[in-house]
Amino acid sequence: MAKSRSIFEEVTETQKPAATPGGVTRDHAKARRRVRIWLIMLFSLVVTMIAVGGLTRLTDSGLSITEWAPLSGAIPPLSAEEWQAEFDAYRQIPEYQLQNRGMSMAEFKVIYWWEWGHRQLGRVIGLVWALGFFGLLLTRNIPPGWTGRLFLLGVLGGTQGAIGWWMVHSGLQEGMLDVASYRLATHLGLAFLILGLIAWYLMKLGREEALLMQARRDGDRKLKGMATGLLHLSFVQILIGALVAGIDAGRNYIDWPLMAGGFLPPNFWVSELGFRNLFENDGTVQFIHRMVGYVILLLAIGAWFAARRNARVATRRAFDWVLVAIFGQIVLGIVTVMHSSPWYIAIWHQLGAVAVLTLVLRARFLSIYPLPQSVKALKS
Repeated sequence: MAKSRSIFEEVTETQKPAATPGGVTRDHAKARRRVRIWLIMLFSLVVTMIAVGGLTRLTDSGLSITEWAPLSGAIPPLSAEEWQAEFDAYRQIPEYQLQNRGMSMAEFKVIYWWEWGHRQLGRVIGLVWALGFFGLLLTRNIPPGWTGRLFLLGVLGGTQGAIGWWMVHSGLQEGMLDVASYRLATHLGLAFLILGLIAWYLMKLGREEALLMQARRDGDRKLKGMATGLLHLSFVQILIGALVAGIDAGRNYIDWPLMAGGFLPPNFWVSELGFRNLFENDGTVQFIHRMVGYVILLLAIGAWFAARRNARVATRRAFDWVLVAIFGQIVLGIVTVMHSSPWYIAIWHQLGAVAVLTLVLRARFLSIYPLPQSVKALKS
């Protein structure tokens, strides 16, 4: 039975210190910040990878290395004998025999270094992901609920490496001068999927979960739907662009707005190809690429007008930038085609796709999770 105390007795028992207000929140904020720094590094590397991959394709360098050696391939030829062995292997494939016969060793080294750099950058990205992910995991700096999502990036990255070789292998087969355009589209599409996921994760980690849940109550469902439509169609357009690059369709039909003087290009539908016209007929593929671009522009204009009615300044500005980026990308695409797709213009068109996809994602994010705004700003 507890001993009774006088009401005048002084209480001298040691009490537990109160929890520091906001301590857990601050810890979570630090973790999110560290993950975001790592994701920014990955985002920058993937953008660089897309550019290097585009230049590798535009310089016809992608078939210069004829084997897939994920580990030993990190070391380039170090002697004259090793260089000769690489060159001899290249001279066995159709691209050399039918297109580059007589190429010198110096010319071979140029395309070899492009492809080696492309593959090496892939290894660097894998290393940065692994060091970052497991480092953050071991130090318990991954926010709750994010381990699976961040691990998924590594799985997709590994899959991308395998798809890259699957793509290159198609170009080593008899009668092939380039990689199969279908496989090129798969490879590029997965690169943009990885990039889009990283961008989305960066945006979500930029605010605490509680703030995101609160912001979602003020989201604009109509703008979200329009941004989602833009996002999907832009991704499809990127895949079509890969088909254009895969069959060199951007180097033909260099007039605009017509194609060889007509609305439809000559031989728009070759009966022997059937449905493969949609993927292998250079005139058909470029025509589809043009038409989808115009549809995307019209949808962007519609989304821009719809955003004018949104009270959130940041959301409206996001759709401003989407329209600017899409219009600029279309102009750049026209310039690229009218100059027969030289690498120094075509690569900017590919990077323009990165800008469009990222800005559409940002507009969609702010449609779902608008930024807080003062009452004064809401009324203005």
